[in-house]
Amino acid sequence: MAEPGRPVRSQGVAGTWPVGRAAPAGGFVPSSFGIWPAIVETLRAWVRAEAGPGRLLPWVPVAFGGGIALYFAADHEPVLWVVAATAVALLLGAILLRRSRLFAPALMIAAVAAGFAVATWKTARIAHTVLAKPLYSVSLSGFVETRDIRERTDRFVLRVTAMEAQRTDVKLERVRLSVRKGTAPEVGSFVQLKARLMPPLSPVRPGSYDFSRDMFFQGIGASGFVMGAITASVPPDAGGLRLRYAAFMQVLRDAIDARIRATLEGDNRAIATALLTGRRDAISAPVNDAMFISGLGHVLSISGYHMAVVAGVVFFAVRALLALIPGLAVGFAIKKWSAAAALVAAAFYLLLSGAEVATQRSFFMTAVVLIAVMVDRRAITFRTLAVAALIVLAVAPEALVHPSFQMSFAATLGLVALVQIGMPNLFASPDHSATARIALWGGREIAMLFLASLIAGLATTPYAAFHFHRVTPYGVLANLGAMPVVSALVMPAGLLGLLAAPFGLDGVFWWLMGIGIDWMVAVSRWVAALPGAVGRIPALGIAPLIAASLGIILMGLLRTPLRWCGAVVLLASIAGGLSVRQPDILIAGDGASVAVRGGDGRLHLIRTGKDNFVLKEWLAADADPRDAANASLADGVSCDESGCVTPLADGRLVALASRIDALADDCSRAALVVTSRPAPPDCAAMVVDRPRLVRQGALALTRRGDGFSVEAVRARGTNRPWSPAAAGEGDFETALMPRAAAPRSKDATPSDADLQADD
Repeated sequence: MAEPGRPVRSQGVAGTWPVGRAAPAGGFVPSSFGIWPAIVETLRAWVRAEAGPGRLLPWVPVAFGGGIALYFAADHEPVLWVVAATAVALLLGAILLRRSRLFAPALMIAAVAAGFAVATWKTARIAHTVLAKPLYSVSLSGFVETRDIRERTDRFVLRVTAMEAQRTDVKLERVRLSVRKGTAPEVGSFVQLKARLMPPLSPVRPGSYDFSRDMFFQGIGASGFVMGAITASVPPDAGGLRLRYAAFMQVLRDAIDARIRATLEGDNRAIATALLTGRRDAISAPVNDAMFISGLGHVLSISGYHMAVVAGVVFFAVRALLALIPGLAVGFAIKKWSAAAALVAAAFYLLLSGAEVATQRSFFMTAVVLIAVMVDRRAITFRTLAVAALIVLAVAPEALVHPSFQMSFAATLGLVALVQIGMPNLFASPDHSATARIALWGGREIAMLFLASLIAGLATTPYAAFHFHRVTPYGVLANLGAMPVVSALVMPAGLLGLLAAPFGLDGVFWWLMGIGIDWMVAVSRWVAALPGAVGRIPALGIAPLIAASLGIILMGLLRTPLRWCGAVVLLASIAGGLSVRQPDILIAGDGASVAVRGGDGRLHLIRTGKDNFVLKEWLAADADPRDAANASLADGVSCDESGCVTPLADGRLVALASRIDALADDCSRAALVVTSRPAPPDCAAMVVDRPRLVRQGALALTRRGDGFSVEAVRARGTNRPWSPAAAGEGDFETALMPRAAAPRSKDATPSDADLQADD
């Protein structure tokens, strides 16, 4: 027996810090001094129980991720050596305090610093040039690294070896180019071409997803499209082992797609290819929308579910085959052999699917589970999830701000909590006769599938609402109807098709896969057509998302009734998200599109360009069901060859001036003038002009009295490697006020009397 006050061991896990004797986790502790001392003592007992042996590890990745989040919230790039030194010092301090009661908080602080340092180091390690301004007719030479087959156009990534452009000496390392469908060059080939290059797409409104950050961490400095023909030529060198590997895997994916194409066509072929190789861009828009509206969109992106199915099918198949041999089944650990085979299969699936960050995360989680089986440890635990999260965040800290990471780990946390906490309580009963009879009819499996779908759906709802502005009210129904078929037919048939393809016996398996996909698509279309299936949510602030994440973590990781404080935090996040005020004016970063909220409460569009992507994102963030072609978007908008005007809800006019000669009239009539040109200094209206847009990007304006508060994509002082600040431009206030109300500049020259007083 352990000595009182000393760390103890529970189930082979070392104590994390000294704890006293804990009172029972539930109920109040009797006290003769009244109810309040009893409440206080009960809370202390719960805290001591939460601080028990083995409870610290799951919180380490939470703190580590918090440090990464702080890094991405920084205004400018931190100094690497200062950050690294701070992290090392804090870690050493935590080690020195390991026998103290201060060890837990010291370790959490060190984990935060470590996450901050790892993210800073990752950015410094992959630092590369990012295009700041558009370039036209750029001559490029390089190796093709990846190729995506899409519904309307193809796309490839070019590793640039030579670049020539007029009036610039910028040199990019990688660019992503779009080409006409069917004309993308082969992976591994060396090509020469001309292209029009654009800077990476910045957020289309403040608070929306930053695609430029994603491209930066992929090593891509610009995007664009090919102009003219693509010429293959002799490469100056072999391109390296990595390029040869990419070419081999692309040939393998193309061969698999060709075999599937011989049996399936249309969306069935595209979905089958997406499930096996990760290429999902060829799926038609109606089917893609139906999948996401119904809550089955996760099936199209290779994630933890796909890895679990692949590993599970291989594990049980290998174990069943080995069990047929009595000598092996009795004398050897065939369970461990099966886990090793499943790990190899999962690794192959990772490579085949392109090894994107989301797939890497799924593989690490699966690998940790299988390794736990091989070393005789419990496979599905909070520690397993914590180790997987730490590995993913250490390898790819940028994954933290990606919706796939957030949704995957939130769902996994909920499912682990269900397995460890919910299942024992749900199916434990002194009299198992009734439970057994229900289980005979599959009641237990149906109940678990229902609960798993419900919990995973609820856990991912805040992130779907924040990133995609929608929820799936019938997600549980769609998953109950489709996922058993996907798990039992679609994925196993796909794996058998891969095994049978070298022998030419794969056709029947693709046919079976197609039957299952037909059912899945039918379920998604049916659910998407139900009344209220499209759950549109207006844009949330980042604060409600952080609060929701904290609530999910508290409910998942805490074991005592303290976990219900997570539900309180979740309710607060919902209230905060619903109370977020939507902006009255949205202005695109190029100044070509402006959305104004009119008296009907809806956005009205004035624009000089045809960027439907920006408009689509604006409408989605406003929970507006209209599309870019809806005629009502132009209601109340008056246009001529010089520009457009439309009224705000209070009757004041907002003008978009496309020509200089329109500025004089707009400045005298409108309350706000938006122009992609420099505005005259004597303009009486509030002005958003080219210098401001170049420096701050897209803007969101909210009425404050006679003026507007301004929220920008790039706030004052922001300068990050994926979103560098524009050079040579002025600074701007966070509010727009009418010129008459704006503070006047004062003469700063001191008077003679002031100078004499100082003497």
